[in-house]
Amino acid sequence: MKNRLAVLACLILTGVATVLVLPGAAQRAKPPGAEYTGTAFTFNKIQDGIYHAVGTSEMSVGCNASVIVNQDDVLIVDSHASPAAAWALTEELKAITTKPVRFVVNTHFHWDHAHGNQIYGPGVEIIAHDFTREMLATGQSKAGRSYPMFIGGLPATIESIKTRIRDSADEGERATLSKQQAVQQAYLTATNAVEVTPPTLTFSKEMTLFRGGREVRLLFLGRGHTGGDIVVYLPKERVVVSGDLLTAGPSYLGDGYMTDWIETLNKLKALDFAWTLPGHGAAFQGKAKIDQFQSYLRDFWSQAETLHAAGVKPEDAAKRIDMRSHAADYPTLTTAGVLDHGVYRAYDLMDGKVR
Repeated sequence: MKNRLAVLACLILTGVATVLVLPGAAQRAKPPGAEYTGTAFTFNKIQDGIYHAVGTSEMSVGCNASVIVNQDDVLIVDSHASPAAAWALTEELKAITTKPVRFVVNTHFHWDHAHGNQIYGPGVEIIAHDFTREMLATGQSKAGRSYPMFIGGLPATIESIKTRIRDSADEGERATLSKQQAVQQAYLTATNAVEVTPPTLTFSKEMTLFRGGREVRLLFLGRGHTGGDIVVYLPKERVVVSGDLLTAGPSYLGDGYMTDWIETLNKLKALDFAWTLPGHGAAFQGKAKIDQFQSYLRDFWSQAETLHAAGVKPEDAAKRIDMRSHAADYPTLTTAGVLDHGVYRAYDLMDGKVR
């Protein structure tokens, strides 16, 4: 009880906050699927005590994390795709600091950002928006289109790699493929060990933590990538951790609110920051990517709306929507017709199936 009161004394809540029951003891042993070689993360230093943790591909981790080392403790933003990945981060973090992790923030409910929550036990508050807790608590991180699309295909991917190993006569290629197989097999093992663990502390609009001399603002600016995206804003350091609300490339649209998203990005743009630490891709400076992604969203919505009004089925619309005009901003946009997840979501929104 004293620990809980100490935690709450550090929080200034300007929205509606709900304190929830902490989960059971953290998993102390190495989780299933945590076998890998080398290092799982590169810790890119942004400023003193602020790091962007990016996967090295030695382990499938799902997303980037951000690490904020405070006077007495550590705050981690996003817990990755599995307990194995979250465990690897906390182990490798010891090379940077011996301070204990006391806070974990889930920027949203997607599996690649929240399925490592279970390794954090009593003494660690997992913080998120009310919507994020609801989605995790009701099993939605394993539902929808993204989870079966990425995780459901793992067994077939592993079998495909095995076939390529058998068919290859090149020793070097076989070695490379064998490593890929090991990484994917470990990933499957790790995801099978997930016990979805909802946040322990939630809010509706805004929460501020004061950790020593550091002010950490958790902000819900509006719906976007999901119904409960939050950003972590460090006003003194002028750093924003954006989750998937704003990434280095186009974000996944399958659970998005496209028209709301554009306005939410306007609110993000109004904050005073120089650095963005995204959930995917490298950290970047400036606000140009906000304008770029808003343009992308407007174009996508306009094309989808036109096809919807013409009665074109979503599976056909997905083949016809062409975003290549944005290739100067997003060089990977070299082909058309690859936005199935976004088209189905847009049609659901237009048909009133999503509120």
